[in-house]
Amino acid sequence: MPDAPGLELIAHEINERHEGAVVGTSYEHEQAALLADPDSIREVLAYLKDAPGHEYRFLASLHGADYLPAEPRFAVHYELLNMPRVERLRVKALLPDPGDGTLPELDSVTGLFATADFQEREVYDFFGIVFRGHPDPRRILMPEDYVGFPQRRDFPVGGDPVIFTNTEDSVPGWTK
Repeated sequence: MPDAPGLELIAHEINERHEGAVVGTSYEHEQAALLADPDSIREVLAYLKDAPGHEYRFLASLHGADYLPAEPRFAVHYELLNMPRVERLRVKALLPDPGDGTLPELDSVTGLFATADFQEREVYDFFGIVFRGHPDPRRILMPEDYVGFPQRRDFPVGGDPVIFTNTEDSVPGWTK
């Protein structure tokens, strides 16, 4: 992982080519991260993937976070890996809660990284973050008719029993 001055240099380099694409850097829990403008996430990740000297060509992980009650409430974390240098870089896109009943949105990066396909679906499934341009935006782990997003911090603890075809006879109150 780049050191703090190295991270600032990377942020400056990206902003020279895509003005305002990186809005800051952070260092929390012994991990450094670039904070990307959500509207520029594709440009930032494409630059880090293809620019000479960077070549973070493997998306090792893409995951969501809910920081309620903080604002911006949501984040999508991208863990990039430069395999020849065995070097990791984290990029975060912070998303506000729209607050009007709609879901937060972010551009899909499946065109840049094949590994983003199922990971974006999982983030949608559990956090309700929509990835614009995703080729198959269905739920991946929860039933299609499931209401809610169980990893959100305001989701009721305990939730509801999830009915699958192999458990419908054993879930109380399902059949009458």
